[in-house]
Parts: sequence; C-alpha cells; structure tokens
Amino acid sequence: MRCAAMRAHRFSQSSMIDHIVYDDAARTLCIAFRDTGKYVYEGVPAALFETFCRAASAGTFFNERIKDRYRFRRDPGKRRFGPNA
Repeated sequence: MRCAAMRAHRFSQSSMIDHIVYDDAARTLCIAFRDTGKYVYEGVPAALFETFCRAASAGTFFNERIKDRYRFRRDPGKRRFGPNA
C-alpha cells in the first residue's frame, strides 16, 4: 500500500534513471538508477521533484540539480539491479 504522501514518476525514455519516488512528509527523493540501484536523497524540496518529472532529460537534470547537492544514502533494503548487478 502506497502512502498518500508519496508520489512517483517513471522515466521510460531515460537510459540512466528508471523512476523516482518522492515522500512529501520526509522530504526525501528515492532515485532508481538502471545500473546501480536505488539511492535516497534527503532534504529535497517538493518543487524540485515536480520539476524533475517534467525534465527533458532525467540524467542531465540529476547531474545538474541533484548530484553533489543533497546528502544521500544507498537504499539498503533494495538489491542492485541491471546489467552490472
């Protein structure tokens, strides 16, 4: 069952990112990378999630607006997936 405070978006055309899930209450953004698994980014504003969903390129958006800007942790409950798993 999905919590009402969580929103998700799938990037079917991205070679880097499969999908993202945002938790409004915790202000966390979970990013499921196609090759390296899931990572949780902390303190992410809701507006950034909404902009991410509309990005022309999910990978470019991540590299320019999220990477090296937010504290993150690997999701320990999720196994790696993809060709290098």
